[in-house]
Amino acid sequence: MKKPSRQIREEIARLQDQLKAAETREAERIGRVALKAGLGDLEIDEADLLTAFEEVKARFRKAGAAPRSARGSGSPEPPGAGAGASSEA
Repeated sequence: MKKPSRQIREEIARLQDQLKAAETREAERIGRVALKAGLGDLEIDEADLLTAFEEVKARFRKAGAAPRSARGSGSPEPPGAGAGASSEA
């Protein structure tokens, strides 16, 4: 049986509320980490900060391809180490 449009609108509104709550939790989490790292004390242009966050995202997405246990629990690789580092200029 097909759902009436009213019911679908209610579901959409409920899902939008859930999305907003999830985005708020994520923003608060990232904000807390940024403050712990001292980013709140720096005057950084928003575009530059966005670029830096995108670079961090790319770094962790690349690292995320390997299972956690394969990455090890030791110290992280120094900057420039690892596969593909020599191809970057």
